[in-house]
Amino acid sequence: MIGKIEAEATAPGISPEDLAELGGGHIAYVRTIRSEDVKTMFPQAPAIAPGLTLFTLHAADGTPIMLTDSREAALANASENSLVTVSVH
Repeated sequence: MIGKIEAEATAPGISPEDLAELGGGHIAYVRTIRSEDVKTMFPQAPAIAPGLTLFTLHAADGTPIMLTDSREAALANASENSLVTVSVH
């Protein structure tokens, strides 16, 4: 099944929305961000010192789920919530 999904994902004509829906609430990814960009994704977050590298966990459709200071914590949260993490390039 994985090979089929990869082939469909690279096929011309699949929209970004269709690609995001492939996750169906079960797939997530971790992304590195700078502390200066936190307010864009997490408007409710308190002020954070500039110049820090942080990690965000995102749903397959790009919705930010959590913010943390370690990649391991983001992966642990995904696991605790039965989300499969994938590598995004």
